[in-house]
Amino acid sequence: MALGHIGINIFNFEESRSYYSLLMPLLSYELFINDDDQFAYRPRENKVGTYLFFYEAEVPGFDQRRVGLQHLAFMMPSRESVTNLHKSVSDMNSQIVHSPREWPDYPSPYYAFFWKDPNEIMLEAVCHKHS
Repeated sequence: MALGHIGINIFNFEESRSYYSLLMPLLSYELFINDDDQFAYRPRENKVGTYLFFYEAEVPGFDQRRVGLQHLAFMMPSRESVTNLHKSVSDMNSQIVHSPREWPDYPSPYYAFFWKDPNEIMLEAVCHKHS
């Protein structure tokens, strides 16, 4: 059984809307809802996967150490796609936390990088393949 959707509270609503409008197509997601008080993305071409809903938070300040969302990880089809996404999000002035590399502490193979969105929410792109 797959996870249906995740709701994410964001404080910088319009900045986040612009940011995710650039990011999500790179992750094979398409815009699903674009209203004044929310926007949402779903996997492109009716593929099975988790929908992401974004809502405006009333209070700023994300902290991944508190109860709630720690980070979101997007599975990528290849290591090359991880590296290409790293370049794209770097060009979007994202805060890169860890550049693409193998993570030997995680179950192998684990090639990933981590960055933060405009709300300081940690995002990850990971490939579980050797190539």
